[in-house]
Amino acid sequence: MAMRLGSRASGDDLEIQHEINVTPFIDVILVLLIIFMVAAPLATVDIGVNLPASTAPEQPRPDTPVFVTIKSDQSLAIGDTIVAREALAGALDTATNSHKDETIFIRADKAVSYGELMEVMNAMRDAGYLKLALVGLETPATKP
Repeated sequence: MAMRLGSRASGDDLEIQHEINVTPFIDVILVLLIIFMVAAPLATVDIGVNLPASTAPEQPRPDTPVFVTIKSDQSLAIGDTIVAREALAGALDTATNSHKDETIFIRADKAVSYGELMEVMNAMRDAGYLKLALVGLETPATKP
C-alpha cells in the first residue's frame, strides 16, 4: 500500500494512494510470452524422420513362437497357414491354445503400409493378445 505525503490545509492528514504499480506484472507477462513463443514450435511432431535400422541384440525366442505374417498383398498368415482377416482371432486361439499372455511375433513386408500394420495389431489387441513383438532384419552395429 502506497502513501502519499501531500501538502493540504491540515499538514497531519495522510492520504492513501489507490494505484497499483503494474510494471513488474507486465515484465513477468512478457517473459512468459517469450518462453511460450520459443517452446511452442518445439512441441510439434511434424518433422520428417528417416528411422534407422535396429542394432539391438537378438532376444531369446520361445520354443514354439507364433508368427503372424502380413504379406505385400495384405493377406495374413499364421505360421505357414493363410488366414482370412475375419478368422484371425480364432486362428490365434488355435495356435496358442487360448493362452492370451503368449507373445505374438509380427512380420510385415516392406510394402505394407503403417496403417495396415496398425489395423492388424488392433485386431489382435481386440482378440485379447496384448504381447506383440515386431520382427525385423538385424543390422550389425557400426562404431563411429
